[in-house]
Order: sequence, then structure tokens, then C-alpha cells
Amino acid sequence: MIINTIDASQRKAAKVAGFAFLFAIAIVIVANYGISFRLLVPGNAVDTARNIIAHETLFRINIACNLIYVSTVIVLLAALYVILKPVDRNLALVAAICRLVFCLLWGLTALNMLGALRLLGHAAYLPVFVTDQLQTLARLHLAASFDAYYVGLPFWALASTACSYLWLRSGYIPKLLAGFGLIASVWCVFCAFAFIVFPDFDATVNAYWFDVPMTLFELVLGFWLLFKGLRPTALIHAAPSTSNAA
Repeated sequence: MIINTIDASQRKAAKVAGFAFLFAIAIVIVANYGISFRLLVPGNAVDTARNIIAHETLFRINIACNLIYVSTVIVLLAALYVILKPVDRNLALVAAICRLVFCLLWGLTALNMLGALRLLGHAAYLPVFVTDQLQTLARLHLAASFDAYYVGLPFWALASTACSYLWLRSGYIPKLLAGFGLIASVWCVFCAFAFIVFPDFDATVNAYWFDVPMTLFELVLGFWLLFKGLRPTALIHAAPSTSNAA
């Protein structure tokens, strides 16, 4: 007799994880490329401040997108834990914790953005600063958001590394895809730590190449889990019963 070791909760979690992967990536694209990169002017605090003040609602939508992303990642890490804990409960838990740390650091982005918005507002205590000081402080708050991301990046990469290894062991997804995810994740771990130790590392390796391979892996994985689900390869042969043997 053949018993399928993939249970219903894992299959449901796979659909949830697939949707969460894709939705999280979509939210990041909207928040960064649709909003942030339109409002933030590199090296120019004055123009950045003017853009934020002129499009405050759009800026607040960006903050909301970040909070939605955080919520989505929490759902994702829970779904991944349900799927992968039968393979190795401890390693699946480590991956979940690492992804949660990344998630919390991403949440700091929303706080920094709210802080920048407050500095550009009309609070009664702000007139003690001159306008250009407030604009510079606001820009520093926004720059801190990028710092929070790159501090969190090693944790995201470590979580992805652990999960990729478990995907590879489990056979739940194609080994080629799992192998690519493992390589991309280890690469991101290396780049993340190298960038923290050597701030000019992005002059050697473009910062986009730190996490793009890993993001591509999660994009493909999201589609696979959502539309294909878990591969029924985790099968075991049960020992024949005594009565049958007789």
C-alpha cells in the first residue's frame, strides 16, 4: 500500500504560500517603483520634501503598502512552517524566526516614513528648526528605511536558504528550482554581509543583484505552489500486514 505523506493542511498552506509570495512581490513593486522612486529624489532633500508635501496621500499609501507587506510576510512564514515542518521542524522554525526578524525590520520602514512626514508637517514644536533642517532630517529618516532593509536582508536570505534546503530535501518542488533557490539565497547572504562590512561593495556588485536572483526564485516558487501545489513525490510503501503475508 502507498501512503501519501503530504496532508491536506500542507496542501492548503501551499496555496496560501503561493499567493503570499506573489502578493508580497506585487506590493513591493507598487510601493517602490510606483510610489517611492517617484517621490524620493536621490541626494536632494529639498525636492524630496516638496514631492512628499505635494503628494501626501500617495506617500501615506506607500506607508500602508509597507504595512500590508509586513502582514503578508507573516502569513507567508506561517504557511511555509506548516509545509516544511514535517521535513525538519527545527530548521523550519529557524527559517520562520529569521523571516519574522526581516519582517519586523521592514516594519521600521513605515515608522521612519511616518517620522519624516511628521517633520514636514505643522506641529507646534517644529518652528524651532529652520525649513532646510527639517527637510534634511526628514530625508535622513527616509534613508534610515534603506538601512533597515539592508540590516534585515541577511535574515530574509538566511530564511530563504533554510527553506530552499528543506524544499530540496522534501522533493515537494522540482529539485532544479530548489537548487536554484539555494544558490540564489546563499549568494544573497554573502552579498548582504559583504555590504554591511564593506559599504562600497555595491560598486563591485550592483545592489540589485544582491536579492534579484532570490526574488526571481520566490516569484517562480509562488506560481508553482499556487497552480501546481506540492509534488506527490513524498511517498512511502507501508509494510504488508501479517494477514496478507499469510
